[in-house]
Amino acid sequence: MSVLKIVHRTTFSYDLPVLNSYNEARLTPAWLPRQRVLESRLDISPVSWRSTYRDYWETDVVSFEITAPHTQLTVTSTSQVEVLPAQHREERVGWDELQGPMFQDLLSEYLAVSDATEPPEDLAAFSEEAKAKGTPDEAARAICDYLHQQMNYVPGATTVHSAAREAWEARSGVCQDFAHLAAGALRHIGIPARYVSGYLHPKRDAQIGETVRGESHAWVEWWTGDWYGFDPTNDSEVGDHHVIVARAREYRDVAPLSGVFGGSTSHLNVDVKVTQIA
Repeated sequence: MSVLKIVHRTTFSYDLPVLNSYNEARLTPAWLPRQRVLESRLDISPVSWRSTYRDYWETDVVSFEITAPHTQLTVTSTSQVEVLPAQHREERVGWDELQGPMFQDLLSEYLAVSDATEPPEDLAAFSEEAKAKGTPDEAARAICDYLHQQMNYVPGATTVHSAAREAWEARSGVCQDFAHLAAGALRHIGIPARYVSGYLHPKRDAQIGETVRGESHAWVEWWTGDWYGFDPTNDSEVGDHHVIVARAREYRDVAPLSGVFGGSTSHLNVDVKVTQIA
């Protein structure tokens, strides 16, 4: 078990004053059986109006607008979260159960492949080979291991709009690309998979109270009896250093900040600090 404090600050700077800005923020950690939110606050400057709601994917969303001219927008999310180690059911389902009509219907949204997640032909072929050799869990793990071996983590190699195929062709990308590729490959062989957006404390040996540069992070969860979290970027099971904010089909469903503005060029700066306090 760990208790993590996360400070995520995003700053947009504009070359000329922006007259209107309409936005949504998905930055609040989720309340889950293994994750308890002790504190959560979202500070927005400037802001004219804000409201909150829970979206289709059960993500907490803050919707806000700015109607006064401004040359900078700063959004700061501050949270303290208690995270417990993951526990899974011993009974796992096999290929026959996954291919049955009940799961195909109930989890159909996590079986559909989009442009963002469609696996390239050679990755799809590897997934089919992994399916033929083992159980759904073994195949899923083999796919994530393979992605970790084949792909290089290169910040800036792709954008949030890049498709999985583009990252695979370059054999480089960021956590979003690893998660999209893994989700697409898993869905290709009939394993329901969802994209997870959150945070990672990257330093396992950090001292209690030590603040380190953290990461906005993405990984996957696959369903084989219950949801099993795995981080293909780091080739590791999801543990008590991973904090979940949102889970859905792909990045565009859970973008941390999205919105529209007009009248100027923007410059983005993102800073994430993580402190383990227990």
